[in-house]
Amino acid sequence: MIIQKTREEIELMRESALIVSKTLGMLAKEVKPGVTTLYLDKLAEEFIREQGAIPGFLGLYDFPNTLCMSPNSQVVHGIPNKTPLQEGDIISIDCGAIKNDFYGDHAYTFAVGEIDPETQKLLDITKESLYVGIRELKVGNRVGDVGFAIQNFTEKHGYGVVRELVGHGLGKKMHEDPEMPNYGRRGRGKKFIEGMVVAIEPMTNMGTQKIKQHKDGWTITTLDGKPSAHFEHDVAIIDGKPELLSTFQYIYDALGIVSDEENEFRQQPLVL
Repeated sequence: MIIQKTREEIELMRESALIVSKTLGMLAKEVKPGVTTLYLDKLAEEFIREQGAIPGFLGLYDFPNTLCMSPNSQVVHGIPNKTPLQEGDIISIDCGAIKNDFYGDHAYTFAVGEIDPETQKLLDITKESLYVGIRELKVGNRVGDVGFAIQNFTEKHGYGVVRELVGHGLGKKMHEDPEMPNYGRRGRGKKFIEGMVVAIEPMTNMGTQKIKQHKDGWTITTLDGKPSAHFEHDVAIIDGKPELLSTFQYIYDALGIVSDEENEFRQQPLVL
């Protein structure tokens, strides 16, 4: 069952989402060769608590850390460790926070130093597919409309769309209805309604769509060992249209990137 949120609840969720956004923005300056993912995880936990929030992933389903840190061929759910990042790596950082009893949850894949053009294209297309999917999140459309849009766009570029891992509804629980696959058929699945909030998160592989889970019970990698990218936003339906609750703008400010990609999904200007 889809849980509708009131405008007041959506604003509380925006606050949680923006704490995650600020955390990712803080980490953006720290992602560089020689840094360990365990160090970044420690920074994130401290920062989230300083914002008056609780790390949303720590202890969830017994996950041991604040961040899911997934470099290179790891798709999602990587556990932070003491292995230093290297020049040319990419790393998905997925972060959650709880404030006012509501979750925020979103992710960004960072380049570590300079990366090769082929990998940069994977990141660009995956992030663009996120917005392609968000455009379909409107009253009257269905889950399959979002999934189809992401899949169609991504596969046209020759990439693999992960099937086993999906986005989800979001609220007082990390995972609510509906599940939000990144593949599907138009007109299929649950119908979107006013006041719903979802996390849309394309996971795109440079090669095969197939994945494997490791013995730690968490880490997911591509079956062929090729890189994977992951981007995620929290989105509400307000006045029938998609409204971003999260933002990559803190990341862009930290990295000196100029972008207007989020403007079409904001009914009011973002106040940083």
